[in-house]
Amino acid sequence: MRGLLHLGLAAGVGLALWQGIVWATDLPPFILPGPDRVARTMIDSAAVLAGQAGFTALNLAVGMAAGVALGIVTALQLALSPGARLLVRPLLVFAQAVPVFALAPIITLWLGYGAPSKIVMVALVIYFPVTSALFDGLMRLPPGLEDLAQALQARPLRKLVLLQLPNALPALGSGLRLAAVYAPFAVVVGEWVGSSRGLGYLMLMANGRGQTDLMFAALIVLAGMSVTLFFAIDRLARRWGREA
Repeated sequence: MRGLLHLGLAAGVGLALWQGIVWATDLPPFILPGPDRVARTMIDSAAVLAGQAGFTALNLAVGMAAGVALGIVTALQLALSPGARLLVRPLLVFAQAVPVFALAPIITLWLGYGAPSKIVMVALVIYFPVTSALFDGLMRLPPGLEDLAQALQARPLRKLVLLQLPNALPALGSGLRLAAVYAPFAVVVGEWVGSSRGLGYLMLMANGRGQTDLMFAALIVLAGMSVTLFFAIDRLARRWGREA
């Protein structure tokens, strides 16, 4: 509740600054529309915004689910297998060194302008943070738990499931927080590169038509989606941290 209160206060301050800049600069609405103009546009274009936001949210959810699942599986495999750590970790570092957003045109060329290219973009962007954070957590077992595993002669899989994974949940939460930050940006970049639907597509179309108020409206909807996603994951991660 306190977090929502702080968020509301920050939003109020931001709106006040926005309106103050509009009054101080006296810029025309097609350059910088005021909050009231954007609010009217959001009401008038609610159906359009909702439809485009639904497409973006679906791609975001599926891409995050795929990226998180793949990252968790990879981290568990790396923790279990020294051979996998030797072979796969350098590949992960190399893959992270390549800007994923630079691959967006290629991914769009291969998978088309529909949902698959956006889903793959989101999955690729969040895959490495989730894998890296969870793997680090799995490999940082406290000495007491390590001694317990040795005393019980626990096999690697049993040790992983009963000791390492519960201990690594806070680290996984940190990776998911990063994913919540990166994922909305990834899906919009995918829509900018090539799409016929979504908030990113709507922003491009509004820009081409000089509808700056609609661009701001789409941006605000996207920001609301991102903040909601982050707070939901943050709450889940905090619960894991209390239970760990």
